[in-house]
Amino acid sequence: MSDMKSATAAIDLSGNPIVEKLDALSIPHSTYAHTLSTTAEELVANVPLPSTNETHTKNLFFKDKKHGFFLVTTCTDAEMNTKELGKMLKLEGKVNMRLADEKLLLEKLGCKKGCVGPLSIMNNEAKDITMVLDGALMDMEKIHSHPLRNDASTALIPSDLAKFFKEVGVEPTILTFSKKGATLPGKVPSSRPAPAKGGDKSSSKPKIAPKDKNAPKAKDLNKKQTKKGETQLALKWKKEENFAMWYTDVIVLSEMISYYDISGCYILRPWSYKIWELIQDWFNPQIRKMDVENSYFPMFVSADRLNKEKDHVEGFAPEVAWVTKSGDGDLAAPIAVRPTSETIMYPAFADWIRSHRDLPLKLNQWSNVVRWEFKDPTPFLRTREFLWQEGHTAHSSFEDANDMVMKALELYRRVYEELLAIPVIPGTKTEKEKFAGGHSTTTVEGYIPVAGRAIQGATSHHLGQNFGKMFDINYQDENGKTQVVWQTSWGLTTRTIGVMIMVHGDDTGLVLPPRVAPQQVVIVPIVSKKCPLEKLAGFCESIRKSLDDKDVRVKLDDRSIYNPGWKYAHWEQKGVPIRIEVGPRDLENGQARMVVRYNGEKTDVAVDELADVVEKKLKEIQDEMFKKAQEFRDAHLVQVTEWKDFVPNLELHNLVLTPWCGGEHQDWEEWVKDKSREESLANLGEGAEDERSATSVAAKTLCIPFKQPELKEGTKCIASGLPATCW
Repeated sequence: MSDMKSATAAIDLSGNPIVEKLDALSIPHSTYAHTLSTTAEELVANVPLPSTNETHTKNLFFKDKKHGFFLVTTCTDAEMNTKELGKMLKLEGKVNMRLADEKLLLEKLGCKKGCVGPLSIMNNEAKDITMVLDGALMDMEKIHSHPLRNDASTALIPSDLAKFFKEVGVEPTILTFSKKGATLPGKVPSSRPAPAKGGDKSSSKPKIAPKDKNAPKAKDLNKKQTKKGETQLALKWKKEENFAMWYTDVIVLSEMISYYDISGCYILRPWSYKIWELIQDWFNPQIRKMDVENSYFPMFVSADRLNKEKDHVEGFAPEVAWVTKSGDGDLAAPIAVRPTSETIMYPAFADWIRSHRDLPLKLNQWSNVVRWEFKDPTPFLRTREFLWQEGHTAHSSFEDANDMVMKALELYRRVYEELLAIPVIPGTKTEKEKFAGGHSTTTVEGYIPVAGRAIQGATSHHLGQNFGKMFDINYQDENGKTQVVWQTSWGLTTRTIGVMIMVHGDDTGLVLPPRVAPQQVVIVPIVSKKCPLEKLAGFCESIRKSLDDKDVRVKLDDRSIYNPGWKYAHWEQKGVPIRIEVGPRDLENGQARMVVRYNGEKTDVAVDELADVVEKKLKEIQDEMFKKAQEFRDAHLVQVTEWKDFVPNLELHNLVLTPWCGGEHQDWEEWVKDKSREESLANLGEGAEDERSATSVAAKTLCIPFKQPELKEGTKCIASGLPATCW
């Protein structure tokens, strides 16, 4: 089964010179994709920032025949006057600054028009450009600028921008620029008449026209306008219009994520971490039923251990982070931060396992993992550090190990389908896509609506005896013969949360399945001067207690600093499945209004019945959310038997099920990837992929599904033309 690029592969910035330079200098940064924006005005409109203490930049590259080249970077609201700029720079003689053409931009800064940023100064090998910086930038929390392309931005704190300039040999000239509409020092603004020379002093005062009460209020065009009745909580992006920016909006405004000053690392706020805890609370009892015990192993691994299994380390080598220093001194030998724990745990397995009586050994750990990927990071989906559970087991036979692999995979299917209400397709990875160093890999694959992408949900690996041989994990069988153990490993990560957001979220914010909602119900009292909180408090508390007695996760939002409308918007954005509204009329009638987040349904329910009704409704919501997601996924799952139909169906955002000649044919997988990219680019009228935009359209093999449609005799592989052995 294939799809047109996985959901995690947004814009690939792994080869971007700016990103590579920042990483090489160990300068923390956050580089992210956004709507293509060629001017500062477009950036302000298209890419709202989380705080007024952060700013995009306006960048102008000037050429002056006498004084040379100037790259000027300012805040977006800075006034630009080249004559005043010349004076501030104390340029002598005639100043005639003109914007440089694109040819000069490419020659001097290595970028095209609309893609300039302060970081592009690193490409000025001749060192003949004066870097001019707006001093106001250095007072900001973060500075966002283009990394040589106008569909992405790189965020740096001011001190790190200064460090970058120092490392590339640039000493910027820092100036104070006036804001648009402000008065330059010693200069009379053009909007005000100059004082009269003599005569009536009153003539120097501006005349103020009488205010027209019927005139509409002026709008601040630099801000997105909030419609009457809306709160400032509203998302700025719609899911179907700009999926990537919508996702960023949702995870920040719903208080799931906060950004950190190291690129690819994020803060999981309590709302998202509670979801992870709820998954753990379900998962731990399930693995205990299979006699799996929790444990914890160190996060560091020596180079010798990591390099012991050749295929394994080659698979992870580009992602391994190394510790090389301690204080001011170098370590005697570098130590790796775990990308996974096979090489950490298995030497201990070798110590603990001596006899067949020691088998099976089944361990699990909840931990963090570091994989220093240099592709464009996406919170929850692709991060340099993430949380997961990883199970590791050792067995006396291939069959016992295989049974463990399938049981673990079934748990993952249940996490997605029963907890997260996301349908998945269980299957086996091809040889090309399997876990490095393992015998085989099984997987559950999800589908992201709107984006039309597939995403790997979780994997369970049969490791065979490869690691057992490498780490000498041997045992004496019943007959006294030395045998090598058979092993498994299986893992589930916080990616689950990101997939859930993408599948169920809407233009208001999160939509949480009840089983993983940190709060399943919120009670909002509708207070007023005539009906203060004190009058409703006892009634609301009795409702809260009745729900709590049913083990419903419920919160009474009795904060007095927010009005009911703000609370409605707040809890809707956070995805709480049910809201209970209680007003004076409800108090009189002994009822409450129940509002369902996922479909907007509103029902008045007698308070005596409310707890039972809510309990039943939560189950209905869970089932209906899964059904909706499954129906949408199935509508985009198609069977294709001829190549001519393959790419057109991928371009319709479909998952494509095709006849295949077998998972061992890695050469034909590469052919499909290359051929699909070639045809898709031709359909777009492009001869090659533009490195500045996310136009990679190559198909990716997902899995060989366990559930196989009938394969008629004589069916040919869609790629090779060889006899097909599977779908």
